[in-house]
Amino acid sequence: MAGSADADAFPWSTPPTFGGFLRRLRDDRRISRERLAVAAGVSSSYINHLEVGDRDHPTRAVVDALVAHLDRVSPLSGVERRHLFDLAGLHLGAVPAVAQLRAEITPDMRRSLAMHGADPAGYFDSRWNILALNDSAVAAMPGLSEGGSVLHWLFGNQMSGRVLLDWEHAAMQTVAALRGRIGQSGSSEWPAQMLDELGRYPEFRRMWSAGEVAYAADHQFRMRDLLTGNSFLLNIQVFDLDAGNYPGWIRFFLGTRSAD
Repeated sequence: MAGSADADAFPWSTPPTFGGFLRRLRDDRRISRERLAVAAGVSSSYINHLEVGDRDHPTRAVVDALVAHLDRVSPLSGVERRHLFDLAGLHLGAVPAVAQLRAEITPDMRRSLAMHGADPAGYFDSRWNILALNDSAVAAMPGLSEGGSVLHWLFGNQMSGRVLLDWEHAAMQTVAALRGRIGQSGSSEWPAQMLDELGRYPEFRRMWSAGEVAYAADHQFRMRDLLTGNSFLLNIQVFDLDAGNYPGWIRFFLGTRSAD
């Protein structure tokens, strides 16, 4: 029956693996293991180990070489390239600059922020840099603006202590979430630079040394409205956006106010 060989090689119930997807890409291009191995600077037995699952996590250098040769034979789509890196447990491409991520915030995305009206909303990146805010977010967190950093605002701007009624709790939650996010990223480049920058704040060093980890996407903070002096609760939900040229880097937050 047509397609039975592929069905035997890739059973429908098998979860995606790096080796299985590599083999499919190689077969689609009619490249032998030996040819791919020579092009990537590895042995054909190593390619075989990858494809049968004996080696789950090849290095970035190996994946880059494999992708380069596959792409020369027949261009990989953006989805294929990303899936191969994801299955290898690697992030695709270099760490994007804040300016690159801010350029990803489209006019439609900015209009959607305005539509939230009195609810603070915005976009930030995995390093807690602000990419876009609506007017309500700017009012709720004075001193925090596009291009700024939530973490630097928390630890280096006195306004954060004026509007966050339980600053210690809010800061500790944020630091714990940062530790969890760094663990998810699988990168050592940007975390080392960020921690070096934040190390100038004694309170950050104290909280980071506590070693707490958090993964929660929902947070509740007690806030003060500086215009009225009234306190309120701000319930914040955070969502990862899997879109654009830098998947996994842009996050969206939406806050809803309620009585304290």
